[in-house]
Amino acid sequence: MTFDLSFALEILPALLAALRVTVVATVAGSLLAFALGLGLAVLRRTPLVWPARAASWLVEGVRSTPLLIQIYFLYYALPGFGLALSPLATGILALGLHYSSYAAEVYRAGIEAVPRGQWEAARALGFSTALTWRRIVLPQAIPPIVPALGNYAIAMFKDTPLLAAITVLELLQTAKIIGAERFRYLEPLTLVGLLFLALSLLAAAGVRRLERHLVVRHA
Repeated sequence: MTFDLSFALEILPALLAALRVTVVATVAGSLLAFALGLGLAVLRRTPLVWPARAASWLVEGVRSTPLLIQIYFLYYALPGFGLALSPLATGILALGLHYSSYAAEVYRAGIEAVPRGQWEAARALGFSTALTWRRIVLPQAIPPIVPALGNYAIAMFKDTPLLAAITVLELLQTAKIIGAERFRYLEPLTLVGLLFLALSLLAAAGVRRLERHLVVRHA
């Protein structure tokens, strides 16, 4: 079988439309993961025992189970609790929850790298806990962990094909449907691989640029 360029150009618009779904799932899932991960990291440092333990159990439980199982569980279990979401919304929620546990560990490492003297100086100056986090701790903790968070965002992008299990027509699923309808898989799967590669490289370059910007800004 040879690569048919005309057929590849014919199906490219459909794949680009599906790519938008993949990008939306990645961006929304990343925002949810990074926000929830930060909340979990902060909660694990609270002096309140049970909230800290609950956050730790959640992080370890999510990290110890496969993403695909979590996708199925949310898709089929949430309606039983009266929360019916669309397949795409469920997929975004699953991606966000799954990667929030990894983001929480990254945040924890960044927070623990802040010298203890910074906390003590903030208390000596009469800073509130919220102000200490916002003005002292997070500005020092986040820049060094940007590469790790960026890597998880790229990993999430490459995990979006799992959403096809709950009928989300993302990029790979669309390519498989086109292949089944036209009895040609070489062109759609090749284009999918190239699109994933191109966007992953662009995202990696963006992460490196953001890292340099943060280093210069906080130097």
